[in-house]
Amino acid sequence: MSQSASSRSGAILLLAASLAGLAVALYAYFTPLTGVNGTLGALVAILACVVLAILALGLAAASGRGSRIALRVLILLGLAGTGFAGLLLHQWWITVAMAVGLVGLIIDMIRSPRTNRPTHA
Repeated sequence: MSQSASSRSGAILLLAASLAGLAVALYAYFTPLTGVNGTLGALVAILACVVLAILALGLAAASGRGSRIALRVLILLGLAGTGFAGLLLHQWWITVAMAVGLVGLIIDMIRSPRTNRPTHA
């Protein structure tokens, strides 16, 4: 696996988790007898998963250190909020998907390409 593909594996896992959360949230919103069909909470979970997927794509494409840090902070807040919303909606699979997304974010932080900085002696 090339270096760029290896360093982007966390963002890919984050994107997959966001799309899985989106699928579960769509199912909960549109399927009768889920307890949350047609509710505002399920709709917000759908929108949050879409935003997380867009941020994951942005994280995979970002190259600057500052932009990657800003995206990571936004993604962490989105994962926490969407996971909590999944708990409140009693849609446990949304929370599981957000936990997998957190693992992807951690992998992205560990495997991010580091720039060589000059050291001063």
